[in-house]
Amino acid sequence: MIEQIKKTDEIKKTRMSTQTIALIAVMTAVTCVLAPLSIPIGPVPISLTNLAIYFGLYILGMKKETISYVAYMVIGFAGVPVFSGFTGGPAKLIGPTGGYLLGFIPMAIVAGFLIDKFEGRRIPSIIGMVIGTAICYVLGTAWFCIQADSQVVNALGLCVFPFLPGDVIKIAVAACFGPQIQKTLRRLDMR
Repeated sequence: MIEQIKKTDEIKKTRMSTQTIALIAVMTAVTCVLAPLSIPIGPVPISLTNLAIYFGLYILGMKKETISYVAYMVIGFAGVPVFSGFTGGPAKLIGPTGGYLLGFIPMAIVAGFLIDKFEGRRIPSIIGMVIGTAICYVLGTAWFCIQADSQVVNALGLCVFPFLPGDVIKIAVAACFGPQIQKTLRRLDMR
């Protein structure tokens, strides 16, 4: 009897609950809604993708938000217009801005690790989001330089510097409201 209880507990730990799957699906849908809303300012538009990921990290945690973002990428890869500017398809991922889309994965992992590890503490969470965003910029800019045959200085001027003020605002908004959302979800036993 005790062995069967242990096996049941192990199965519960390895399977995702319906509630967890639903939360992942909701965050994937939120990303699908927010990411296409963009402001074209050059080859890389300003979008709300990273803000959706930051909030997803507070709501779901690192692993589940990474799953959510990868699901979003699969949806976009399949051709559904969920990428910035209501675009989709493989061409977007292999094009000049695809490195930023792919760079959001390590961003979610790094930022999510620190948000999870220091739950409720704003400074380590902010540091995680800043480091994760920097990693996304490095990967995305390198990809852009190769795909667009651009020099690093030009790529930084087109793809990084114009986005820094907005990213500071997005990180600040997520750091202000994310811990409160996280605390509420813990209280409701939803995380």
